[in-house]
Amino acid sequence: MTDLIHVILLGIIEGITEFLPISSTGHLLIAEKFGLGARSDLFNVGIQAGAILAITMIYWKRIWQLFTQWRDPANRDYLLKLFVAFMITAVLGLIVTHYGFKLPETVTPIAWALLIGGFWMIGAEAIAAKQVDRTQVTWRVAILVGIAQMVAGIFPGTSRSGATIFTAMLAGTSNRAAATEFSFLVGIPTMYAATGYELLKVLKGGDIAHEDWSALIIGFIVSLIVAFVAVKWLLGYIRTHRFTWFAIYRILLGVALLALVPTGG
Repeated sequence: MTDLIHVILLGIIEGITEFLPISSTGHLLIAEKFGLGARSDLFNVGIQAGAILAITMIYWKRIWQLFTQWRDPANRDYLLKLFVAFMITAVLGLIVTHYGFKLPETVTPIAWALLIGGFWMIGAEAIAAKQVDRTQVTWRVAILVGIAQMVAGIFPGTSRSGATIFTAMLAGTSNRAAATEFSFLVGIPTMYAATGYELLKVLKGGDIAHEDWSALIIGFIVSLIVAFVAVKWLLGYIRTHRFTWFAIYRILLGVALLALVPTGG
């Protein structure tokens, strides 16, 4: 029963944090360190896929429009930019994997990423506010968002959504809603690909028999439901609010972790 509660809590944490600019990977690692127990890479990526399915459901009309009306120049251009951003992330991800990069298993680097990212968000929001309101996604935005996704992937605590949203805003898509939409849409193939990659690793490594599939399925469903609610709320929130409170939360959490966790912990 205790393990079930832990799985549900991890699903809730993932669902809330995956698309809020506060880092889902960082929060999952923190939660595991502070009592919820370590989980397999497949579990962590699998519950992320639950959150991605939620965003797919929310944006299904936009996705359907892009694919069924691809002959429209604007839609075709947008699809190509999504594809390029995804491919940049995928190629860089393969390079990083080839060189054996592993996510840190300590809280300290996460704390610093949360702290630095919080101040960066405040500065980026202030700079973007001075720009002309632009909804167009340029090629520069697409390329930099692809790079930002990879940076967030190798530095837990950075936040994939935060890195990509604010990179888009600083690179030219200053409108919060437009930057958020591009960030979320490019995250869909990225996270599905990551989940598929981890599943293939489990199958190839013969570890499938050791995976706790019931826990993964429960975590996936919980994450899906919670993420759906969280994203719906966020999309309404950013219409009239900045991301400032998320930045403050990151800074406070980062400071608290640095104060509570021993050096190197």
